[in-house]
Amino acid sequence: MLNNKIPPVIVVLFFAGIMALIAHYSIVDLNELVLYSSLASVVIGCVFGISGVISFRLAKTTVNPHKVDNASELVTSGIFKITRNPMYVGLAFLLIGWGIWLSSFYALLCVIGFIAYLTFFQIIPEERALTKLFGEDYIAYKAKVRRWL
Repeated sequence: MLNNKIPPVIVVLFFAGIMALIAHYSIVDLNELVLYSSLASVVIGCVFGISGVISFRLAKTTVNPHKVDNASELVTSGIFKITRNPMYVGLAFLLIGWGIWLSSFYALLCVIGFIAYLTFFQIIPEERALTKLFGEDYIAYKAKVRRWL
């Protein structure tokens, strides 16, 4: 059972709003490097997120982060060979792209807050649930693949 009641998408929107407020007071001129870096980060984020969702759909298991107990299969292939949490990595890259677009180093620091929040209130409880569901298979998977990157 997860301790967190706030969906990760709401958490990412919350941190994106804070980043926008911070950036409002620390604006730097945009240039092509900022634009392309921002777009690259967003594309990487979308690739991670979409790849994770597709892997879950192909395995016919739940994508809902609040229904981890409904997971029917431990997915360890595809993008899950790189990270145990590709959708959350994708959201972090979206925030990085947003911070770059805002041209604010201080806004980018919010990504650390987002990662810390998700780690403690979403990922760790998910890991407990997955350990109960899949036992030694999940423990072995955790030993091989990093939580983030």
